[in-house]
Amino acid sequence: MTTKDLFSGHAGLYAAFRPTYPDELFDFILKHVDSHMNAWDCATGNGQVAFVLSRYFKQVHATDISQTQLDHAQQAMNINYGISTAEKTTFPDHHFDLITVAQAFHWFDPDKFFTEAKRVLKPNGLMAIWGYGLLSIDKQCDEAILHFYKNIVGPYWDRARKLVDEGYRESNFPFKKIDTPSFSIRVSWTLKHLAGYLESWSATQRYIKEKQMNPVTPFIDQLRNTWHDQEEKLITFPIFLAMGKW
Repeated sequence: MTTKDLFSGHAGLYAAFRPTYPDELFDFILKHVDSHMNAWDCATGNGQVAFVLSRYFKQVHATDISQTQLDHAQQAMNINYGISTAEKTTFPDHHFDLITVAQAFHWFDPDKFFTEAKRVLKPNGLMAIWGYGLLSIDKQCDEAILHFYKNIVGPYWDRARKLVDEGYRESNFPFKKIDTPSFSIRVSWTLKHLAGYLESWSATQRYIKEKQMNPVTPFIDQLRNTWHDQEEKLITFPIFLAMGKW
């Protein structure tokens, strides 16, 4: 597998509608970091993780293969954004105290990435890889969203999406693993925000490109039977986290 760019064409949607990660997740990760000099956020996307890390590290390097994504990234004086694959970088050996990968590991060649990560991570440096699964709202909405996910845009997901559905459980993680608690993303969204999030899915964009119509529109119309336009509903995303020392 090689790193894939499936988000440049809708980077604005991605930046506007993707959920952010809870403070508790970062608090847990940071308490296992020995030093706060240098961090690398790999496959940074819109830079949301890099921006949080910039509050705690002297220097944050954030890389992505998409310049369009980086053009939408959140800025801070101590974040250095750059184009790079995950598997081969120009960083010096044993440079980073922390490497993070959020909702992107499934796009990598894992063996090549881990080889590179071991090269640039300091001895006893921390690797943290996480992602989030399918959102949950309530029984009726969950059934509808699962149908949309599997049956409407399901054929348009890249094969790598299976790794997310499995919570990266089948991935080899060659670091000394640290036991992690459960985390979740909890947000309150209107139908409009949910629509934007669903449109940011790579499978949805592939569907639109092939069929020249947006499947989210009729789906949201269906949800309006029980969800008013201005109403906000609590949405939960389960987070899965693999973390370890080198």
